[in-house]
Amino acid sequence: MTTKKQKGWKDLIKGGLIIEAGNSVKYRTGAWRSLRPIRDKSRCNNCLLCWVYCPDSSIIVENEKIKEIDYQHCKGCGICASECPVNAIIMIDESDIKDEAEKKGGKDG
Repeated sequence: MTTKKQKGWKDLIKGGLIIEAGNSVKYRTGAWRSLRPIRDKSRCNNCLLCWVYCPDSSIIVENEKIKEIDYQHCKGCGICASECPVNAIIMIDESDIKDEAEKKGGKDG
């Protein structure tokens, strides 16, 4: 009877690591999200509190105004909606977005 040597932690495959500096943009984490922030442009006063509080830098600002939300990296935490003083951001269930896109025959953004 032969005994197998038990693997140690050094034998495990590396995963979820960002080894090189500046490559986090390659890791698109938006697929993790179950809720999606939707901004009502007519209500937004561009106070940029959502940008300040977003832990993923998913609020894209240009010329001191919100340009868009980076859904490739947004994890749907809802902090932006919670911090918005004018309730211009609401959280929508991601499955509702996908269902709507399928009805239209397209893909979500």
